[in-house]
This record gives sequence, C-alpha cells and structure tokens, in this order.
Amino acid sequence: MIGNLNVISIVYLVIIIGLIALFVISFTLFIRRLLINSSTKSKHSIEIDKKLDKIIELLEADKKS
Repeated sequence: MIGNLNVISIVYLVIIIGLIALFVISFTLFIRRLLINSSTKSKHSIEIDKKLDKIIELLEADKKS
C-alpha cells in the first residue's frame, strides 16, 4: 500500500515538473519569436519609409520642373 503511494507520488511529481519545464521552454520560444518578428517588421518599416521619401523627392522634383 505505502509502496504504491510512493510510486504514484513520484509519477505525479515528474508529470508536474515536466509540465512546468514545458511551459518555461514554450514561453521562452514565444518571447524569442516575438523579438525576432518585431525586429524584422522594424527593418521592413524603415525600408518602406526610405522608399516613400524617395517617391516624395521625385514628385517634388517633377513639380519644380
């Protein structure tokens, strides 16, 4: 009886620790992916701003001539 109780407790403890570890790993990967995506979006946004500035310059030069 007591032997079975110890085995059940150990199995329960291993499952809980495994779930906690899985949560930590998933959360870390989620945050990492968010940071990578925000960096990519920032670079893309800068490129779009440069292109828009170039278009505005060309339109202003076209108006002047």
